[in-house]
Amino acid sequence: MSTLLGAKQPVLPYSMKHVHHYDNAKFRPRSFFQMVTQALVKSSIRRDCARCSTGKILVLLMFSGLAYLMFTHTSPVPSKSDELMHSSFRKYEDKKLIAGFKGFWRRPPRIPPRLTPDEKVNHNTSIFDSEKLNEKAKWEGRQNKVKEAFIHAWSGYSKYAMGYDELMPLSQRGTDGLGGLGATVVDALDTAMIMGANDIVLEAGTWIEKNLLERITAKGQVNLFETTIRVLGGLLSAYHLSGGEKGTDIIKFEGPKPTVYLEIAKDLADRLLVAFTASPTSIPFSDVVLRDRTAHPAPGGVSSTSEVSTVQLEFNYLSTVLNDSKYGLEAMKVLEHMRSLPTVQGLVPIYISPHSGEFIGQNIRLGSRGDSYYEYLLKVWLQHGTSQDSNFQYLHKMYEEAMKGVRSLLVRKSIPKGLVFVGELPSGSEDDFSPKMDHLVCFLPGTLALGATKGFTKKQAMKDNLVSFADLDNLNLAEDLTKTCFEMYAVTSTGLAPEIAYFHTEQGYSEVGLDGGNKSSEYINDIIIKPADRHNLLRPETVESLFVLYRITEDPKYREWGWQIFEAFEKHTKVDSGGFTSLNDVTKVPPERRDKMETFFLGETLKYIYLLFGESSVIPLDKFVFNTEAHPFPII
Repeated sequence: MSTLLGAKQPVLPYSMKHVHHYDNAKFRPRSFFQMVTQALVKSSIRRDCARCSTGKILVLLMFSGLAYLMFTHTSPVPSKSDELMHSSFRKYEDKKLIAGFKGFWRRPPRIPPRLTPDEKVNHNTSIFDSEKLNEKAKWEGRQNKVKEAFIHAWSGYSKYAMGYDELMPLSQRGTDGLGGLGATVVDALDTAMIMGANDIVLEAGTWIEKNLLERITAKGQVNLFETTIRVLGGLLSAYHLSGGEKGTDIIKFEGPKPTVYLEIAKDLADRLLVAFTASPTSIPFSDVVLRDRTAHPAPGGVSSTSEVSTVQLEFNYLSTVLNDSKYGLEAMKVLEHMRSLPTVQGLVPIYISPHSGEFIGQNIRLGSRGDSYYEYLLKVWLQHGTSQDSNFQYLHKMYEEAMKGVRSLLVRKSIPKGLVFVGELPSGSEDDFSPKMDHLVCFLPGTLALGATKGFTKKQAMKDNLVSFADLDNLNLAEDLTKTCFEMYAVTSTGLAPEIAYFHTEQGYSEVGLDGGNKSSEYINDIIIKPADRHNLLRPETVESLFVLYRITEDPKYREWGWQIFEAFEKHTKVDSGGFTSLNDVTKVPPERRDKMETFFLGETLKYIYLLFGESSVIPLDKFVFNTEAHPFPII
């Protein structure tokens, strides 16, 4: 068989001049004239007639005459029916004669090209490749639209608020709400690097080199959590992406050398460390006075659980690049301490005391003050690799237990259409369940998917036996929750999600007249939006999960959903003079606008949408881990 398959086959003809090699009825039909000619030329009739006698000729003529009389004989008194029949027959014969003459002069049909099996495969592949190229071009075009939006947002900030923490785009001025460290500049820097917006990289980098260290030494109180995830995280990510770590040359950018970002990051971290060292327990104080290197608790004396447990990625990475363990050791004490505290099926209250080291209250939720605790359990473990003998393996166990608790205690379905959502336990597991879901909770689908496959595609993870049945259940939950998060956008008149949504449930929770305004939405009766919750702050959590779900499942619907959300941002939040603005009410068109552009719109929202539309090889999830402000760090 192999010999037959390997033998060289004759090439089928591509034009009429090769037809004589394939003279058969299926391949080349012959005309009546050709058949008569061949019969006269090639048959024995020609040879016999050449030798025949006069008698034989007469006999032949006689038989010909008899045949003529038989075929032309008609009745002397034909009936009308016979006349009609013969008339029809003559018409039929005339048509045959005409068709015969047409066929006689008609050229044989042109033989269509015949493709060999290899050529057929190549032809089909070409069509497939063409479709892939068209699809790639579509998403590259949409990615460029996101880059244009980023440049527009930066232009407003640069023109009216350069050096301030945030832009107020409507009043065209800046405001300091995060300690006055120019948070937008640092938050947006690695986004500009990823997008290749080199002019912005140069402008932002130059400002950081000339101004940030002086700001750090002169400024007063900052929040440990916000400053760590935005400023420290932004500096460290810029250091890596600009080629700083161990001489890695990723992309050359104009502006300061990578070491400039690292030196400023070190100075800032040294000042922030006092939040850990000044506390009587392993739980840090929430606020730091940078110029004095002092720290104190927030008003009321308690810290947010999410805030104290969401600084470890940044300090761990700084320890790695400086080869100085003190930063990571201080930060990791928080999670090591929390490991010893009691939980409710892995779930924890949203407040903790730096004085006693104990949780405060019983309020359990994955929204504000609780969200990124669960995110960092997984991501800190991923940052240090997934080895079973890792010193960080306890984090993965805590994460797995917490996700079981989420499924058991917090996951419900709405009515009438059955959207899967995550609610809250305001007074603990023994009290009433609240069908309230913050937009912040929409980080969870991405975290679930990331935990299920460890950053690999679902296809690859299953091929390599990296997923368990629990992982697959978590991935299915991630897909269900991502749909819910998208429908929180699609249900409103503007196509943008509210800050908080409630869900109509079988337990009787329902409020009339509080829908999202989009009457064509299938889920108009499932989602309830109260007047106080209708604002939109340009948050990134849903597009973050769309990005992760697309990378892992490779399902194009997540890209399409992301494009719809981006178009809604463009339509309703873009400010002509520069920048984008938050909204007061997403259920009305045109929406009332707030006068603020959060730093995370440039640092997270636009970055995640840009990466969603791009190649999966850019910042791959199996080699990088994003901090909660979307600053990527390489996995150690």
